[in-house]
Amino acid sequence: MKRLLPVIAGALIALPAAATDITMDTVVLGGLDKVAARVSTFKDRVGETARLGTLEVIARTCVTRPPEEQPESAAFVEIFDTPQGKPRAKVFSGWMFASSPALSALDHPVYDVWVLRCESSAKAK
Repeated sequence: MKRLLPVIAGALIALPAAATDITMDTVVLGGLDKVAARVSTFKDRVGETARLGTLEVIARTCVTRPPEEQPESAAFVEIFDTPQGKPRAKVFSGWMFASSPALSALDHPVYDVWVLRCESSAKAK
């Protein structure tokens, strides 16, 4: 046991430090209406509903990495389709990553939605 202690202690010291993600309160999303060929950018607070055509987009959380790490923003998003005269249906629920929009994409015949970045609504002092 005495021989293992320096090895274990050395292994712990050699591990790289990992910073934690920073939770933001605003998400910036990109949207594409494939029929009208219209690209839009919209911003909304986490937990509130943004609309793109018949879609309701709700970001449940939005996180970004600290400045000393590789840039990345990710949001957990729920998207509902609300066509007129039809019941509301959940069409997407999951994480979207700004650096890899195709990794976890919305599969919808008319609209595409992707995360651009996370922001804080707090004013700079």
